[in-house]
Amino acid sequence: MPSSPSRTARIRFVLVGTQHPGNIGAAARAMKTMGLSRLVLVAPEKPLDEVAYRRSAGAEDVLGDAPVFAALAEAVADCRLVLGCTARSRRVQLEELLPEVAGQRAVARAAEPAEVAFVFGRERTGLSNDELQLCHAAVHIPSNPEFSSLNLAAAVQVLAYEVRMAGLEGVAPAPAGPGHGEAAASHAQVEGLFGQLGDTLEQIDFHKGRAPESAMRKLRRLFMKAELSEQEVRLLRGILSDAQRMARLATDGKN
Repeated sequence: MPSSPSRTARIRFVLVGTQHPGNIGAAARAMKTMGLSRLVLVAPEKPLDEVAYRRSAGAEDVLGDAPVFAALAEAVADCRLVLGCTARSRRVQLEELLPEVAGQRAVARAAEPAEVAFVFGRERTGLSNDELQLCHAAVHIPSNPEFSSLNLAAAVQVLAYEVRMAGLEGVAPAPAGPGHGEAAASHAQVEGLFGQLGDTLEQIDFHKGRAPESAMRKLRRLFMKAELSEQEVRLLRGILSDAQRMARLATDGKN
């Protein structure tokens, strides 16, 4: 059974901070060979050049249609599932998926329908911890531990292949969660919740002088796993708004 174009059209491959334009061209070629066309660039170090187009080897349309964003959060703002491809474990504790499972989950979510993103980091350093915190899960390619470094385009090829295989196998939509029948919150909506949550915790002096990063990392993991709906985000933000209002009243009462 052929892969559904409508599903794969909702899956984007996001390259963050790419240092060599030629690698972008090679990644575009890897995507097109697997029937994927949505390439997104985030703050590339250099603009696309003749080398990039030459290495795309027929995927010039994928390069030409690729939008460029200044920050990862902007590039995935409308996504319901963001998968970060990383070569090693970091301080950010995320669910780790093998490429096959990641491809199946991506296709299942795209069929709901929902926007999905695979995110790839810089050639030398990969994704930063802050960028990984924007992801719902991490994808790890189990390469040779004695020589684990994969070229960017090779990593893109592996994930693009798994997406194609999942599409050809006709993966069923993901099971409905607690918010069945409700629209899933977009990445931008969830990030808005995190921003307000961080402000609220500061206003109520939750951290008691401690650095807020650890608590916010744990809260991010908690809410990311919950896969909140739009209605749930609105409810939580309403609660936070009341907490902020009460904190302001308490502060004004002391002055």
